[in-house]
Amino acid sequence: MEQTKRQPRKLGWRFVLLGLVLAVAISGLVRSLWLDVYFIPSASMEPLLRDGDRIVVSRTGFATEPVRRGDVVVFDGRGSFAPLSSGKGPAADFLAAAGHWLGLTGSDTTYVKRVIGLPGDHVVCCDAKGRLTVNGQPVEEPYVYEGDAPSQLKFSVLVPDGRLWLMGDHRSKSADSRSLLGAPGGGMVPVDRVIGRPVQILWPLDRFAAIPRPTEAATTMKNGQ
Repeated sequence: MEQTKRQPRKLGWRFVLLGLVLAVAISGLVRSLWLDVYFIPSASMEPLLRDGDRIVVSRTGFATEPVRRGDVVVFDGRGSFAPLSSGKGPAADFLAAAGHWLGLTGSDTTYVKRVIGLPGDHVVCCDAKGRLTVNGQPVEEPYVYEGDAPSQLKFSVLVPDGRLWLMGDHRSKSADSRSLLGAPGGGMVPVDRVIGRPVQILWPLDRFAAIPRPTEAATTMKNGQ
């Protein structure tokens, strides 16, 4: 009688364990192919994204349409924005990766910025009115943090083929392509390092909202206006 009572308990725990394994496997598959969750660790993308936000990122967000000016992208910064190795040791790297995977912490190698220059673009700061220009035309930037200048740092860059020039919306708080002008690659991020497009603020609940993709009109050069 004791054996018949204990066996269902053992099977029950096995089913629970199997269920957990399957849930993790399915979650990993979904996050590697379609959707992922990222933690925003800084104020560099305010007002759109705030420090502490958790966002859903579509890995297929650019599958049917290529990246365009004004898009917000999540990208792997290794070899451009981030060092090739964190140097913290395997245990620390594992804990950091686990926290990042769970959406509890940021990542040392994953970043969120806005596309300002596409391959072949000539991006300059700034014109006589203090505006960024791309290919000689001023850029309308309604997303820039209120009170910030388009850039305090003057620059003139030609974006190479296969690369992007990226900047944060909170320009005075953002370390972006401008900060790496003298580094190898000049702060330009390879297009194939783009992971996906933010589509939803998931947390905190009072900020739960979709993140719309900018319209073409909002990112069009305004012919000297």
